[in-house]
Amino acid sequence: MAMQQEWVNKDYYGDLGVSSGASTSDIKKAYRKLARENHPDSNPGDKAAEEKFKRVAEAYDVIGDEAKRKEYDELKAMISSGGYGRFGGTGGSGFPGGFRTTTTESDFDLGDIFGRASGGQTADGGLGDIFGSFFNRGGGAGRNARPSRGSDVETEITLEFREAAKGTTIPVELTGDAPCTTCHGSGSKSGRTTPCDECSGSGYVREKSGAFGMARPCAKCGGTGSIVEDPCDTCSGTGTVRRTRSITVRIPAGVIDGQRVRLAGQGEAGPNGTPSGDLFVVVHVRPDKVFTRTGDDLEVTVPVSFGELVLGGTVTVPTLDGRVKVKVPAGTPSGRTLRVKGRGVPKRSGSAGDLLVTVEVRIPADLDATATSALRTYAQAEKDAGFNPRAGWAGME
Repeated sequence: MAMQQEWVNKDYYGDLGVSSGASTSDIKKAYRKLARENHPDSNPGDKAAEEKFKRVAEAYDVIGDEAKRKEYDELKAMISSGGYGRFGGTGGSGFPGGFRTTTTESDFDLGDIFGRASGGQTADGGLGDIFGSFFNRGGGAGRNARPSRGSDVETEITLEFREAAKGTTIPVELTGDAPCTTCHGSGSKSGRTTPCDECSGSGYVREKSGAFGMARPCAKCGGTGSIVEDPCDTCSGTGTVRRTRSITVRIPAGVIDGQRVRLAGQGEAGPNGTPSGDLFVVVHVRPDKVFTRTGDDLEVTVPVSFGELVLGGTVTVPTLDGRVKVKVPAGTPSGRTLRVKGRGVPKRSGSAGDLLVTVEVRIPADLDATATSALRTYAQAEKDAGFNPRAGWAGME
């Protein structure tokens, strides 16, 4: 086992001084250069050079061969992801393309690395567990293939803009697997189960598939590892029943259109008392007639008169929960945005974004004689004062 551990920890790319993405040609060049530099004939009596030469030769024997290099890369990827630390043991069925070292001229059986005991499974798991987990996309790793939880559920809701911004609670009806109320989810009248004799309670059975030992969920117990001897009449021993239930979903403040809200444990019930899956609520938000938003900032455009912009004044502006008065400084141009701190969309921290108020001048379509006369007087006063609205405008250059 010590020799196997030493092999696993070797870095063949590092020994040759190349990257893991190096081409076959670069690997060959690196090997030839290092082999010449460290050959015993060129360095008589130099033990360090001799050891370097052996490491270089061993490395090239592996990553210089395309098939062996692929196997080596896959193994190192498993080790880097923690696979080797969790799976161990001694012995094993052979792995095609055994790695031969230059120093000992012995073959290393990769099956030994992953372990075997009584048919290929050590107490801590083996090669079948690794590939069973890999090919089943997480459908059962480690000691068994037992379903660990119920299925996740996704549903959709549509909220008004202000509901999404402020947060709300909304009832949602779901139809799916729920715990059986008769047997309390165990599937058994008495609440007791016995280990499955087909899989010895592990939840999976092993199959020989080429060079690998593969695992699949046990068909007899459905991967649970247990057999219900006295099935519940209501759920037929599954521990779940199909029914419609209503739950109240709390939508936090500030959700945006398309966001998914996760409710842990509110999905479908797991079989025979295993935990429920999660509920994911996809939120759709209707546009608002008044507000838009950018991040946590709320945006609103407010119509104002020419006189309010020139002379200044105070305008009343809507907010999510009422109204606020905003001061418009004298001489404010149309299109300017004024910021009101803390009156935007609430944040999880308890604070809120800002309210961005854009003032936009509204021109009257009709004026009576008095207003028209006053406006003409003002226009003349502008000229007398030398005011030219197009002064400095690029279009006049």
